[in-house]
Amino acid sequence: MKKLSSTAGLLNTLKLPGAANCLEDEIEKAKCNSTSYMDFLDSLLQGEIAYRKEKKMKRNLAGAHFPVEKTLRSFNFKLCKGLTEKQIKDLLDFSFIDNHENVLLLGPPGLGKTHLAIAVSYEAIHAGYTVCFERMSNLIKTLKTVDIHRKSAFRINRILKCDLLIIDEIGYSPIDRKEANLFFNLTSEMYERNSIIVTSNKNFNDWAEMMGDDILTTALLDRLLHHSHVFSLNGDSYRVQNQKKEV
Repeated sequence: MKKLSSTAGLLNTLKLPGAANCLEDEIEKAKCNSTSYMDFLDSLLQGEIAYRKEKKMKRNLAGAHFPVEKTLRSFNFKLCKGLTEKQIKDLLDFSFIDNHENVLLLGPPGLGKTHLAIAVSYEAIHAGYTVCFERMSNLIKTLKTVDIHRKSAFRINRILKCDLLIIDEIGYSPIDRKEANLFFNLTSEMYERNSIIVTSNKNFNDWAEMMGDDILTTALLDRLLHHSHVFSLNGDSYRVQNQKKEV
């Protein structure tokens, strides 16, 4: 046991905590299976890789700032028109992230746009991508305070470095010209460098009124739509349907 502790200590000193954690189990397996030295070493290093992947995934989940956990299994595609389960599952090869393409989910409140955005993003994190989730209102606040609050600057820096940004609830609250410019500058900087998932209750024709500037809106949509997958959802609100059931 003393030798085991010593070896585990050496692995930790070399910053291989995953290998240190599974060392005793791998030794027992090697004894039972008469494993070769090479196979033993391979299993030990595989344990370290698995540990690092798990740690990275947990770190990415925490950094994403998801408000709730949502999965595709819990989404009822039969109650939502405008997209199919296959269309969403086709996104799960994540070529849209690799190609820096965007996904836009449009439609009235209560159809599950945020649910879908979070569910796809959860799968992306499990596939090794980095994700940030921001409601539009909070994103604007963060952009406005980036020069005076270290926390805001850190968050925007993380957003610019992430593989996928979810901007939720565009259109629920109007923004002024200064805020619109800040938002445009962010999306311009991410254009063809990162992927964005947008959820909005507004049609594109209504975005100019929301942004308060026709020219700026045209330029923004030009960047968002250039490489994109657009889904226009329709149907009855899930919340309304649940209330009817309860009644």
